[in-house]
Amino acid sequence: MSTTTKPYHIGRKISRIRELKDMKQEALAQALGTNQQAISVLENSENIDEEKLKEVAKALGVSVEAIKNFTEENVINYFNNIYDNEINGSIVAPQSSHCNFNPLDKLMEVYEEKEKLYERLLQSEKDKNEYLEKLLKEK
Repeated sequence: MSTTTKPYHIGRKISRIRELKDMKQEALAQALGTNQQAISVLENSENIDEEKLKEVAKALGVSVEAIKNFTEENVINYFNNIYDNEINGSIVAPQSSHCNFNPLDKLMEVYEEKEKLYERLLQSEKDKNEYLEKLLKEK
């Protein structure tokens, strides 16, 4: 019995892409109009017919070629290239990936909100104490 994995196991590739997209089998099943057990069978299949593969690719938001050519090594290389290029300054990241607010301002906002909450809690405790003292005096 050999423990080596076959290089072209389409089900495992689908499984890894789904996991990398942080998608559960149930979510993929819903997108394909099937159930989780069917996805499990699909991901354990070494080969899948082309039409089914097109449906899966669409549900995962990738191309059929991306599934067929998927390897862990390619994913690692992709992210390493992005990281290396950002370090070297050759990639201009989209504005949405950069902080568009002053972190100190945000910190102060959070601090002020907590301070207001603390003051309300303190006032609530004072009110309770006054009420309890009033009750004690009445007895």
